[in-house]
Amino acid sequence: MAAENSTTAPAREFQQHRDVLLAVAYRMLGRVADAEDVVQEAWLRWSAADTTAVRDARGYLVRTTTRLAIDRLRQVQARKETYVGPWLPEPFPTDLAAAPVPDGADRVVLAESVSLALLVVLESLSPLERAVFVLREAFGYPYTEIAAVLERAEPAVRQLAGRARRHVAERRPRFEVDPAQQRDLTERFLAAATAGDLEGLLAVLAPDARLVGDAGGKAKAPRRVIESARKVARFLAAIGPNEIPDVRWTFLELNGAPAVLVTSGGRPHTVMSVDVADGRIRTLYLMANPDKVAHLAP
Repeated sequence: MAAENSTTAPAREFQQHRDVLLAVAYRMLGRVADAEDVVQEAWLRWSAADTTAVRDARGYLVRTTTRLAIDRLRQVQARKETYVGPWLPEPFPTDLAAAPVPDGADRVVLAESVSLALLVVLESLSPLERAVFVLREAFGYPYTEIAAVLERAEPAVRQLAGRARRHVAERRPRFEVDPAQQRDLTERFLAAATAGDLEGLLAVLAPDARLVGDAGGKAKAPRRVIESARKVARFLAAIGPNEIPDVRWTFLELNGAPAVLVTSGGRPHTVMSVDVADGRIRTLYLMANPDKVAHLAP
């Protein structure tokens, strides 16, 4: 029995913190598969360690996961240099109303930190800046703990945090959005898009609306950002749903916001998500890379 307890106790403790570790890794990497790989590696290291000597299990695991994520981020950044077309984060299913909130974290801030708009901006940070921003802004870690995680002096960590915050503030649009309004706009957009209704699309799109498509060269999607409401509407009205066999549309919550999952023959085909400002759709994200939507299978 003692041998069983010594084996199961570390696994049980790791499982208690797994959601937080996955949340940190996903915000660092923007891809579910990479985040899960990092968490799995963290488990392997935890299971091989002398856990009886660890006083703060969550701190140890977050530190391990963050360092592994930094290493993985440096690897995937090289892959993105040869990526075909725009790159978007992999959509992540969320139920933020029911999700546990880690100690020191604010639910609203936590929700914002997983939004597609913010994750796109975080792609332009260095791995260290991104780690500091995620741990500080999303999870409320004090600078002293972040310094220990990164093995950097606290003044250096504060400088990284300042640079990251300024960079994000300059590039990230911030709008107060009513979730009910966002859902309503998403539904109206979907109705107009499926009907090929050009005027209906123009009614929900902001004049400077943008469409960002991510197919990675593996599916049909624009390889450049489409800008202006009329160009976006014309593109959407032209493609319509007729090109997709056995098409189905499902609403779900992705990255803390309403989104539409398009399936073909029961398999994920495309994900559409929107950013809303002043009662109109400002940005439409269209994710069609099969590698990035396969995990959303109904």
